[in-house]
Amino acid sequence: MADYSQLATEIIAGVGGAENVTKVIHCITRLRFTLKDKDKADKETLEKLSAPGVPAVTALYNANLNQYQVVIGQAIDDVYDAVVDQLPSGLAGGETDADDGVGAPEGGSKNPLARAFQTVIGIITGSMIPIIGLLAAGGMINGILNMFIKGNNIFNVIDASNSTAKIIGTMAMAPFYFLPVLVGFSAARVLAPKDTSLPFIGAAIGGFMIDPNLTALVAAPVVGFKDGAAVMGNAPVVAKLLGVTFNTSYFGIPVDLPSYAYTIFPIIVGVAIAKPVNAWLKKVLPLSLRPIFQPMITFFVGSSLVLLLVGPVISTISSGLSNVIDWLLGLNLGIAGIIVGGLYQTLVIFGLHWLVVPLISQQIATTGESSLNMIASFTMLAQGAGALAVFLKSRKADLKGLALPAAISAFAGVTEPAMYGINLKYLRVFWMSSIGAAVGAGIGGFLGLHMYGFSGSLVGFPNFSATHNPLTHAAGNPNNFLIFWIASAACVIVAMTLVWMFGYKDTDVMGAGKEKKNVFKDAIN
Repeated sequence: MADYSQLATEIIAGVGGAENVTKVIHCITRLRFTLKDKDKADKETLEKLSAPGVPAVTALYNANLNQYQVVIGQAIDDVYDAVVDQLPSGLAGGETDADDGVGAPEGGSKNPLARAFQTVIGIITGSMIPIIGLLAAGGMINGILNMFIKGNNIFNVIDASNSTAKIIGTMAMAPFYFLPVLVGFSAARVLAPKDTSLPFIGAAIGGFMIDPNLTALVAAPVVGFKDGAAVMGNAPVVAKLLGVTFNTSYFGIPVDLPSYAYTIFPIIVGVAIAKPVNAWLKKVLPLSLRPIFQPMITFFVGSSLVLLLVGPVISTISSGLSNVIDWLLGLNLGIAGIIVGGLYQTLVIFGLHWLVVPLISQQIATTGESSLNMIASFTMLAQGAGALAVFLKSRKADLKGLALPAAISAFAGVTEPAMYGINLKYLRVFWMSSIGAAVGAGIGGFLGLHMYGFSGSLVGFPNFSATHNPLTHAAGNPNNFLIFWIASAACVIVAMTLVWMFGYKDTDVMGAGKEKKNVFKDAIN
């Protein structure tokens, strides 16, 4: 391990000396100092510092939090320990995942809607950052596994039904399936960093949302068997409203239960609901009753309100999105490629993209191909291209170390590490990448590109190689594979060029942005 004692000495001197420090904490990349006199800190001196693993230092003052922040990068834990060793005892405040109080920072847009978006994006990215490495690892494991599965027409080594393949596949996708649990814990630390009990309640609410016993309530029953295959009956219907089927009830209230596995936004809403409940209970409950009744009531209320409010709202939005997407696909595939391709990854931000998956599954099951999945595939590819452009352009070792695995994961069809680790943090990267997606999907649509499978992005290229529909055996586009590579090249070139020219530069502060008109620019500090 590198010795950061000299760097720690220089950092302490740069913030005005140990006598000027009243407290120091750290988050995932930054030292956060509370100073007696912020004007004694020397930004110019601090930003000249470097050390092995810390190629560049950025310093800034956050007026909202009254914190002088020194951005270190991946070596933050070791540097923090070295700094604490040289400060008087009692000044170290430990670790936090976010600012003490989440909101739109000072200087953000005065528009209430814009400030709300700033806050939402800040909470989502802050909640996801600690999980990014795990998601990237799972995405790469799954991508490598799929290359060896027979039928994917790459290496054709192992059957998908093989127990080893199933175990590795389950291992790779476990962080995604249990994402509500992980995000529930992480979001609680972001929303209430001083509340030590809320992270575990958040994780429990996330576990409740994906419990098989809950999802089984709305599963279609098996009514018989034919030729060895199960014959499914109709899923339960309690009520219908605005195109949404409410498939169960809770205290007599009709409830819709979408699949919460792999989602992010619903559990963040659940934790946001639980936070004030938990804080209020702490104030009103006697000390002797808190250990049991505070988590019990908070968990019950938070879980119940997610069930009653979040599910129906998401399903209503999903129903509207499905209608709009169906209309666009029927209007013109090229136009749909441009519009849906450019906007699709914004659905990922709120977890709504998983509500489009049933549309894709239905298309593949009934027709053998999916035009919607073709469009979605280019959006994955583009976000990976954006992260790759950051990797190639940046000279920051810690950022390059994050950007390359994130890009590889996106090329393997898992965009979350690129989205939350790089592209949304430097928001222009996200938008420039989305333009590249619109170009690639638009070309694919106008040239009649067919996609005959589920897995997308670069690793999904075998799904574009067929010239006949494998289900209906209908003739497809004889130039299908060539069109895929042309559209993919255009997607990657446009995304990387725009990111290189307009989306990123090393002087950018992660999450700060530089454009005054960008309402998201202050979301993540």
